[in-house]
Amino acid sequence: MNNKKKEFFLVRWFKRCFLHERPELSTEEEEKIQTPMRAMVSNFTHRPLAMFGLIVFLAIFVFVMVGPHIWVLDLSEQDSTLTNLPPSNNMMQVPKALLDNGVKDISSGNTYGVGIDNKGELYTWGHTRITDKIDVANIPDEIKSADLVQIAAGTDHVVAVDTDGEVYVWGNTRLQQDKFSNDMKKAMKAGGADWDVVQLEAGNQFSAIVCSDGNLYLWGNGNMADIKIRSKYQGKIAKVALTDNEYIALMTDGTVAYTGNKDKTSPFAKIPAGLKGKTVVDIASTSKSVAAVTEDGEVYVWGNAVKGEANVPALESKIVHLYGGRYHYTALLENGDLVSWGNNKYGQIDVPAKAQSADNIEKIFVSSYQNYALASDGTMYTWGLKGFVLGTDSLGRDMLTRIVNGGQVTMTVGAISVVIATILGIIFGGVAGYFGGRIDILIMRIAEIVGGLPFIPFAMILSAVIGTKLDPTQRMYLIMVVLGVLSWVPTCRLVRAQILAQREMEYVTAAKAMGIREHTIVFRHILPNVVSLLIVSMTLDFATCMLTESTLSYLGFGIPLPTPTWGNLLNGANNSIVIQQYWWQWVFPAVIFGICTICINLIGDGLRDALDPKALER
Repeated sequence: MNNKKKEFFLVRWFKRCFLHERPELSTEEEEKIQTPMRAMVSNFTHRPLAMFGLIVFLAIFVFVMVGPHIWVLDLSEQDSTLTNLPPSNNMMQVPKALLDNGVKDISSGNTYGVGIDNKGELYTWGHTRITDKIDVANIPDEIKSADLVQIAAGTDHVVAVDTDGEVYVWGNTRLQQDKFSNDMKKAMKAGGADWDVVQLEAGNQFSAIVCSDGNLYLWGNGNMADIKIRSKYQGKIAKVALTDNEYIALMTDGTVAYTGNKDKTSPFAKIPAGLKGKTVVDIASTSKSVAAVTEDGEVYVWGNAVKGEANVPALESKIVHLYGGRYHYTALLENGDLVSWGNNKYGQIDVPAKAQSADNIEKIFVSSYQNYALASDGTMYTWGLKGFVLGTDSLGRDMLTRIVNGGQVTMTVGAISVVIATILGIIFGGVAGYFGGRIDILIMRIAEIVGGLPFIPFAMILSAVIGTKLDPTQRMYLIMVVLGVLSWVPTCRLVRAQILAQREMEYVTAAKAMGIREHTIVFRHILPNVVSLLIVSMTLDFATCMLTESTLSYLGFGIPLPTPTWGNLLNGANNSIVIQQYWWQWVFPAVIFGICTICINLIGDGLRDALDPKALER
């Protein structure tokens, strides 16, 4: 009785490949393994490089086929505020020193955060570089030494106020974000009750301050503010909510007023009729919408709520405070719950369970795509955009999402093209090899003509002429057909050569004597004997078709943008600025594409060697 414990198959494979140990087989097992298919599989598994290539390729294949269901592609999605971001995952990584010293105030732009501790010290984190020359982390010395009490982060500039009421601005000041209005300068000079700042806000291109006397002061892009309209509300404003280019004011009497520009057709000017006669206790805004909370707990949203901002969930209690991000709202309820709604592309509304269960939330800071909730014990809860693992492109699109979905397109095009080329090659090669004579001459002359065409130029011309009349999906089908029709010649020659060798074999003669029809002999008797060679050919042709599609897309004659492929994702590599400054936009697609094609070639080489009966002896 054999008591030897059976080894796990991966252990056996490792010993065969790397330790060159051959297991002792019984006579029956030896006979079983000598079948052609078993012999090929056995020989293939003895090759470490081939197995490595197979494992890596399968991993990439699963990644690009399953990944699009996780990283869903939206062809219309782009965000100018998230362009050319490097790979990172630290946009909400609050400095430990800030938490240790106690958080006084926090604000964040689209990609960065700023905060003040209880000592008045200033902190920055995340991707702070706005442009090549502007970095909000480069804080002027006079600001570093100031005792700051309030801070607000805009799209590309930061505003802060110290204990003396001094206002500081840094970052992008191209649109006069650092130039204060005359009425603001007058109030700052007067000081005292005239300059008691209760609210500080930084918007897209302008900033705002509300003082305890009910006056609102704005500066920055002058087109965003109409002083004449605002003047009649001065002295009565309790809070202001900024959108991308307009602002809504909450008055001290609980009403809401449109204090924006002269354009009365603005969607923000149409204050909901339901607010008439009701007292508003809080307002907030996103980039495209405004929300108001009444004293009885009702929430009204108006403007251009295009990202689900108007889909207010059922609330278990009244809202105490309401905050707005770029496309989402977050509210603190009377019962201590935190509720977020609106766009959830980056998890902005996925409140962590720990934050939801915490009953000691003291402060909430909401900006753009980030949410911060501070508990009384100093614990900070965060949710929203943490960063992009592979960075973003020039239109603010996630590179990981585009690489995953682009890989699916490239592999699909390559696979279908190979199938088309293989079918055509089998048909033409089988007919030419078996029947010979004039049919063989005709087919081979056609093959020579097709094989002699300058492949890339011909495909470019055909794609340019026909492709302009097609939508992206139809153009993708066209590329598949073009690649398949132009790639069948090598398969045809391979099949023809094998059939020429097989047609004189005894089993073919026997089949003819039995009266079996000729096409049956070719495709059911001869062809199965060359399947192994076809598998090798298809494997190598798969990589070739992927490379060809990528070449055409890179040159602009393949699948057009915005549909991603590994080829057109490399378009940035023809721009010296992208190569030098935004390396992730072409390195990551190039690396995964290169690894994929190398692995396919390793598999093809392994299969080719596995068909050699003496492969293991060499």
